[in-house]
Amino acid sequence: MPVPLRRVRPLLALVAALQAGAAMAAVTELGWDAQDRFEHHATVAPGRFVELCGPLRRAEAVAWRFEAEAPLDFNIHYHEGRAVHYPERQGAVANAQGRLQPALDQDYCWMWTNKSAGPVRLSVQLQRSR
Repeated sequence: MPVPLRRVRPLLALVAALQAGAAMAAVTELGWDAQDRFEHHATVAPGRFVELCGPLRRAEAVAWRFEAEAPLDFNIHYHEGRAVHYPERQGAVANAQGRLQPALDQDYCWMWTNKSAGPVRLSVQLQRSR
């Protein structure tokens, strides 16, 4: 017996919403090369984000820099339970650089959010030192 369309529509809306939410998450695991470098190039879609995450130890530091075609919101963060800590946070910047000295052995994430109406190309370079 066929299912009435009025019962299927809410399920289709839920599936579409879940797929849209999954598409928002562009998370990439940090993968260091033999020289302890990591480079990443991406296009950040309007209303979306790009996030680069990986474990770091307190004994390590990361020199970071990025350039974008247009301003993006940027942060470096880590989670402790439900709390989110931001060693770095900048709004609407097209380029920046700095150095992260981890306070804890933790998974750290570099994140860019595009609040503009168009896609923005992003280039990121990280250099880890031990």
